[in-house]
Amino acid sequence: MVTSLLFLLAVWFVPVSTFLLFEMCPLIFMALPLPVAAPVVVLLNVLPPALEAARHGDIGGWRGQLPTSVLGLALSLLIGTFVHRVVTQSHERAALITELEDSRAQVAQLSHEAGVAAERARLAGEIHDTLAQGFTSIVALVQAAESEVDRDSAKVRHALGLAARTARENLAEARALVAALAPTALGEGSLTDALRRLAERLAAETGAATSFHTEGDPSGLPTGVEVVLLRAAQEALANIRKHAGAESVSVDLCHTPTGVTLTVSDDGAGFDPGAPAGGYGLRGMRARAEQVAGTVTVHSAPGSGTTLTVSVPTAAAHQPTEDPKERP
Repeated sequence: MVTSLLFLLAVWFVPVSTFLLFEMCPLIFMALPLPVAAPVVVLLNVLPPALEAARHGDIGGWRGQLPTSVLGLALSLLIGTFVHRVVTQSHERAALITELEDSRAQVAQLSHEAGVAAERARLAGEIHDTLAQGFTSIVALVQAAESEVDRDSAKVRHALGLAARTARENLAEARALVAALAPTALGEGSLTDALRRLAERLAAETGAATSFHTEGDPSGLPTGVEVVLLRAAQEALANIRKHAGAESVSVDLCHTPTGVTLTVSDDGAGFDPGAPAGGYGLRGMRARAEQVAGTVTVHSAPGSGTTLTVSVPTAAAHQPTEDPKERP
């Protein structure tokens, strides 16, 4: 409004000031909404001849310039509309950029929270599959030693020796967990060696007839797949130790052109696979297997023993995979 008044004063005293409209029109369209800017521009283009008529009673020299003035008015409206559209699009883009930045910040926050949750789940799985099982074994062995302390010193020494070995392995696992390393059992040899040691330890701790068989050549498996199979075997044998009361246990590792399969069977108490699971074991085992496109199946019934099978297809078993220890 102030600019318009100044323009009117300039035209009144210096008529040639009308040329300022070429600079004013774009500014007006930038500063005002389009429905307001257009009438203002029309008014400013009409005012000079109107003032001329007011001063001299006739438009005088403006009569010959009317076609040019009309053309100038049309161009002013056209260019002004274009300028207004550019300004509007600039504001919309600025709003969109702000929205994208806010969305990116939200995504970053959600990613951070998801990463924290994944790390917690990973730690829960690692602790359950290693330290918790080891401590359970130590407690059972110490209790067995206590029951024989007054009767059979040889059994006491054997049980305490096993407990000490399990404690040392737990300590090594804890250090590996802190350092985010691969399982110590795989660091000391191949997957086949680690599974054989697990079977031998179960036999030593429970007295069950335990066998281990391997078919094919499982060497060359990605570390991620080896970790999945090792943790599954640890969980299965821990459940046998705690719940099955089995007299015969078999652990089989089979590597074929279609993939690799781990099978752990026992003739113990069995259970109902359809019953709600209260622990982390099978749920965590399935979560690990899914990370390498694997599957976990359980066949069991009360009083009929249990057979657990973990299968990883060829594609995952022969391609580098992310180590599941780095994921939930």
